[in-house]
Amino acid sequence: MSGNNLIFKNPLEFIKENAGHLPEDGQFGAILARAGEGKTSFMMHLALDNLLRGENVLHICLGQPIKKVCLWYEEILQGISDQYESNNTNLMWEMILPHRFIMTFSIDDFSVKRLEERLGDLTEQGIFFPQIALVDGLSFDKIDQAALIKLKALAKEHGFPIWFTVRIHREDNLGQQGDIPFPISPISDLFEVIVQLRPAGHEINVQLIKGQRLDKVL
Repeated sequence: MSGNNLIFKNPLEFIKENAGHLPEDGQFGAILARAGEGKTSFMMHLALDNLLRGENVLHICLGQPIKKVCLWYEEILQGISDQYESNNTNLMWEMILPHRFIMTFSIDDFSVKRLEERLGDLTEQGIFFPQIALVDGLSFDKIDQAALIKLKALAKEHGFPIWFTVRIHREDNLGQQGDIPFPISPISDLFEVIVQLRPAGHEINVQLIKGQRLDKVL
């Protein structure tokens, strides 16, 4: 159930069906869960769903080397291939690799300014133009609202939405917005879509807690 080997079925379709829309350019989505409950796995499925649709995905990972992130992609894609008994894994790799760019930072080295500089290098040289960005490992206990507002403006300027993984703690540690837990509740107005993963035996319940209230098991 835990780790990066979870197989989520069509996360984009789940979000679109239940929220009514996916985050648009300059908008934020969040994937909430406690440690080891599938945040990164869900994000990898979002990435692969977009990649297999030919969308350019910028994967920003804090505190992990590029080799490890690449291994996550390989494991998730292989798991999907095994589940559907597909023999097209190599073809899928050929399809997605031109559309994926992995950018890593040390946890203490990340800032909106540094991201803006590196993103500018990519786009000004015509190397890569993201259509969606994923941020894994950002500490919402430390980042302030002003930085997130700047990040939203950066995403709007470059024309892509951003999805974040958000580590939460106790399920009953709810914040000012009722069902939205800390540490995201004080800044939940910055997020258009919020998804929470909850363990239920050998499955993971995926609950859309901002957008429209509807539970579903994937």
